[in-house]
Amino acid sequence: MALQKNKVKFGLNKVHFAKITSWSNEGVPTFATPVRLPGAVSLSVDANGEMENFYADDGVYYVLNNNAGYDGELEIALITTEFATTILGEQLDSKGVLVERNDAEFAQFALLFEFTGDKNKIRHVLYCCTASRPANEGETTEESKSVKTEKLKLKAAALPSGLVKSKTCESTDETTYNNWYNSVYIPAAANANTTKSASEK
Repeated sequence: MALQKNKVKFGLNKVHFAKITSWSNEGVPTFATPVRLPGAVSLSVDANGEMENFYADDGVYYVLNNNAGYDGELEIALITTEFATTILGEQLDSKGVLVERNDAEFAQFALLFEFTGDKNKIRHVLYCCTASRPANEGETTEESKSVKTEKLKLKAAALPSGLVKSKTCESTDETTYNNWYNSVYIPAAANANTTKSASEK
């Protein structure tokens, strides 16, 4: 059954992360099963990279598209212990205390999420993300309480195959749409391009 075409989008829901657990010799990542990151408040990612004109014959001869991925910020209610240990490299000690060290190694991961549309959800995946440590913020409670959220700076780069992101649309088949959060979707064209590049070396 084909999806209906959206006219607008709003909202943010079902943020998941899937750690890149390994890389093949050809630069193909293996992703862990996506894990829900609850409490999503907002997500904003800006395109990184600009187009450049190459001039010849007294005019624009070719336009270079420098796609350097995305930079942005994810705001959530509270960073989970699983995200802190799996992605940010923090450690749980024998007493169950979460410990941050200056030599912690951050992990790369895919970020999956969806925006609500007027007809159906628009599901996205950014394939190769890194996140920075969040700032700590709080204030004394007065007459009313206000929730203090946590913010993660994000960088989303391209995979060696050139793949940056994917999203569903009205042409997406039902099985792919329904299984979006069960595993990280990789288009067949990306695997074919990686295989071809490896064979040409």
